[in-house]
Amino acid sequence: MIVFVPKETQNSETRVAASPETVKKLTGMGCEVHVEKGAGINSRITDEHFKAAGAKISFASSAGNADVVLKVLRPTAAEASKYKKGALVLAIMDPYGNEKQIASIASAGVSAFAMEFMPRITRAQVMDVLSSQANLAGYQAVIEGAAEFGRAFPMMMTAAGTVPAAKCFVMGAGVAGLQAIATARRLGAVVTATDVRPAAKEQVESLGAKFIAVEDEEFKQAETAGGYAKEMSKEYQAKQAELVAAHIAKQDIVITTALIPGRPAPKLVSSEMVKSMAPGSVLVDLAVERGGNVEGAKPGSVSRVDDVSIVGHLNMPGRIAASASLLYAKNLLSFLSTMIDPETGKLTVDREDELVSATMLTHGGGIVHPNFKDVPVAKAAAKKAPARKAPARKASAAKPAAKKAATTKATGEGK
Repeated sequence: MIVFVPKETQNSETRVAASPETVKKLTGMGCEVHVEKGAGINSRITDEHFKAAGAKISFASSAGNADVVLKVLRPTAAEASKYKKGALVLAIMDPYGNEKQIASIASAGVSAFAMEFMPRITRAQVMDVLSSQANLAGYQAVIEGAAEFGRAFPMMMTAAGTVPAAKCFVMGAGVAGLQAIATARRLGAVVTATDVRPAAKEQVESLGAKFIAVEDEEFKQAETAGGYAKEMSKEYQAKQAELVAAHIAKQDIVITTALIPGRPAPKLVSSEMVKSMAPGSVLVDLAVERGGNVEGAKPGSVSRVDDVSIVGHLNMPGRIAASASLLYAKNLLSFLSTMIDPETGKLTVDREDELVSATMLTHGGGIVHPNFKDVPVAKAAAKKAPARKAPARKASAAKPAAKKAATTKATGEGK
């Protein structure tokens, strides 16, 4: 079985879908691993590192022979068209709002798995790419915020005077938010946080931060069975906005992490709230790729409003790619291992397995995930060999043959 790891084609993507450790384990399972030349450079993994682990360094053309393709981001239509029909493609597919791209992947005839759809169950924890990447994004958000802030985070008492501790407010206490809280606390900031999920309060307080929220009846019901935040009513959002507006005005750094699966990011910080902050304050918007939580956030840049910086870096985990790639590669390996027969080394995809059914997006030329079954898929045109015309017989040859046949019939010759 051939496993191919391509170089990511999007300019902002610095991660790679394999590591020397995962390559070594895949080859140990009997897989032949091909890594595209230069695929790991931005993650500080050289071709020599991959070769030493047992991989073959190849080119993009090797994708056409692969039984499995491991990627960070979903393949483009051009990339998917070069994959072997029936190949498995494991990647972060980001299908919401990108249905046309998913349809093009389906028409290529590959079985694509959306790693971000991995169910949050005990068995799948080691495969949870959202957690592994969000954890690093939360950490990096604090580092980026500190760099823009330009002042010390901890309180420092010196002979020359006292440096006050920075005040950091984290909005959204999921995986990214909790890591942001922990990192800001380690740096010495005074940290507060908010979230619409009741369970988050205890988690926030366990990290030494103060919880800020309107704790009414709607707040107590604001969590799905899967542990995700529900979209709150307009009334609740107004009350929460009123509460946090006064709080934000006193903060040095605000980090927003709120995302709702399949929906645009909710607007949490208005332009008025931004203007209320002191000069030199910083906001870091981790939801900028989904429209942003902060009004005025610009994807891929740091914008400034009245001397307040709004950090809108894309792909925050990619800014710490050397660590992000190692964790992401382990997520992919753990999932792929469940589909490799340990005795034969062959792929055995069980459609009834809850991991497979939750993540399989396309299969057999169509979209099979229940959330996207209504998306139309254009069938790839089958390549047919041109029909060969029978060569025309010469008239001079045909006439004698016809004459002979007539003579034979009249005289009885040839019997």
